[in-house]
Amino acid sequence: QVQLVESGGGLVQAGGSLRLSCPASGFIFSHYTMRWHRQAPGKERDLVAEISTGGDTTDYIDSVRGRFTISRDNPKNILYLQMNNLKPEDTAVYYCTVRQHGSSYWGPGTQVIVSS
Repeated sequence: QVQLVESGGGLVQAGGSLRLSCPASGFIFSHYTMRWHRQAPGKERDLVAEISTGGDTTDYIDSVRGRFTISRDNPKNILYLQMNNLKPEDTAVYYCTVRQHGSSYWGPGTQVIVSS
């Protein structure tokens, strides 16, 4: 079955950096667009970034564009999110996601806390 397990979150000061990783298994990783979502306290889950199957096309929400970079290693089946110049408003649980055959799969999430 599909397994996604995020790691790399933590507590960081504003202006700092973190790199999230998400090893994937149970499906042909290179065949699917991959996404990072996040959920801030008291808010709904939002799409943060997505990357095409080959990694050549990426897209970001406006609030993270220029600060976050999504990437993937298809031979290793790993999705990444490099987060630079973090801001307190980036505080959230971050999820690696994939959509297959009409269903969405999510990992358990990794907590990111940015202190001011």
